[in-house]
Amino acid sequence: MKKRTFIKIIVILAVSGMLVALATTIYLLNLPHRDVLSARADHSLSNSEITREYLNDPVAADQKYLASDGDSKILELSGTVSSISEDFNGQKVVLLKEDMDEAGVSATFTAETNYKIASLQIGEKVTVKGVIRSGASYDEDLGFYEHVILEKCDLVTQK
Repeated sequence: MKKRTFIKIIVILAVSGMLVALATTIYLLNLPHRDVLSARADHSLSNSEITREYLNDPVAADQKYLASDGDSKILELSGTVSSISEDFNGQKVVLLKEDMDEAGVSATFTAETNYKIASLQIGEKVTVKGVIRSGASYDEDLGFYEHVILEKCDLVTQK
């Protein structure tokens, strides 16, 4: 009799644990995503300023803009369109880079904001808003500069 009661308790605890794990998973998967498009920008600067910050002191720039919990700063960056491409997911990627800069800003737009850059031309001055994912750096092994990466971008102004 004691063995049977012990097994019932173990089964009840196991089922309860699975239900708690399932409920927690469902809760975490249904948390609202960060709405970058309607959020206010944390910093507004030019693409040259942010690349200069990262190339001069990457540790300080990381502390200022990036967060390890994935809640990095939302930036509004102004600059000149150097190139327009499309990634493998069909998202438009705009490179903001001035002629004298070593690195630029690679801004990846979302499926919802791709249409906003349809009329964008190389050489235009624009301001984009997005979440920073990595900073500019120089790769000594490959011998070239890596760009600042912005994701979930939206076109703020076009001149």
